Amino acid sequence: MVGSKFVFPIRIYYEDTDAGAVVYYANYLKFAERARTEFLRYLGFGNQQEILEKDRFAFMVRHVEADYRAPAVLDDLLTVSCEMIEQKGATATLLQEIKRGEDVLVEVKVKAVYVNLQKRRPMRMPCDLIEKMKVVP
Repeated sequence: MVGSKFVFPIRIYYEDTDAGAVVYYANYLKFAERARTEFLRYLGFGNQQEILEKDRFAFMVRHVEADYRAPAVLDDLLTVSCEMIEQKGATATLLQEIKRGEDVLVEVKVKAVYVNLQKRRPMRMPCDLIEKMKVVP
C-alpha cells in the first residue's frame, strides 16, 4: 500500500547544530516528527490538543530506523517528506526522506501504532484515515 509524499520545509538554525555548524544527529528525528505532525495537520487533524482531549487517539512510535548519509549544515534549507509505505491493522509504516535539493541526507523509517488513549490499547486505524494517508495530492 504505497501512498504519495507529503513534503515539509525545514531551515537549519544555530540551535540545530553542534560546535562545527553541522546538524546534531538526534535533531533529524525532531525534523521527522515535525513533518509527521504537519502531515496529519494537512490531512485535517490540525488541532492536536483537541484530538488528544476529544477524540482520544494518538500515533505512538514503536520503532525507528535512521540511515545517515550526509550532514546538513547551518542555514541549509531542507525538505522532509512523509509517505505511508505499509499499513496493517493499528500500525502504519512511514518512510521519510530528509533532503537538501535532490540529495537524500537521512532516510527515516518509522513504525507508528494508532492508540486509543482512553483504553491505552492499539486500535485498528479508521478506513477514512487510511485512505487519506494513502493519497496525498
